[in-house]
Amino acid sequence: MRVHFQREIDKLKLQILGMSAEVENSVSEAVRSVENRDAGLAQAVIAHEQQTNTREVDVEEECLKILALHQPVAADLRYLVAVLKINHDLERIGDLAVHIAENALALCELPPVEIPSQLGEMAGKSRALLKKVLDAFVNVDIGMAREIRSADAQVDALNRILATRLKAEISRNPDQLEALLKLLHVSRHLERIGDHATNIAEDLIYLIEGKIVRHMDI
Repeated sequence: MRVHFQREIDKLKLQILGMSAEVENSVSEAVRSVENRDAGLAQAVIAHEQQTNTREVDVEEECLKILALHQPVAADLRYLVAVLKINHDLERIGDLAVHIAENALALCELPPVEIPSQLGEMAGKSRALLKKVLDAFVNVDIGMAREIRSADAQVDALNRILATRLKAEISRNPDQLEALLKLLHVSRHLERIGDHATNIAEDLIYLIEGKIVRHMDI
């Protein structure tokens, strides 16, 4: 029975890792579609959303099947609970990548505007945060998971700086209102990606230590 259980857990891990890789790629391509005004790339990200949604359902169904058949306890139960939560956050990150791509499509239809350097910096930090938390999951690295919570504060700070700059730019150039608002939305989506990466880091800490650290300083 234990061998069969472990085989199903290994299958589940491969499923969640596959979804992680897909979502990370979607975020990277969505950001690139904004930076390069690439409508084709943005459309590809949007078209891929259904595949991500299907993967999320598959992972959830696999978790529920294992729970029903094996009724795990202790660390095994924690693992399944953590995977269910991580699965949800990955699906939400995939949704945010689609929202970024949708804004990229809209920007392609508008006159070009200067993209503030903070947006590129924020995109880089958000992508790095996502990659780091997925590496932490693969390696079951508690130290890396803890680092992610502090790194997310840098993304939040950049979002505030960028929001202030874009609002000032809107006041100076009201004719660019629509395009600047799209960039503001992209910034907000990147900030939310950082939040979901932090959620995953907190779920990893729960998985490894059995400790719920939301709303706690660690």
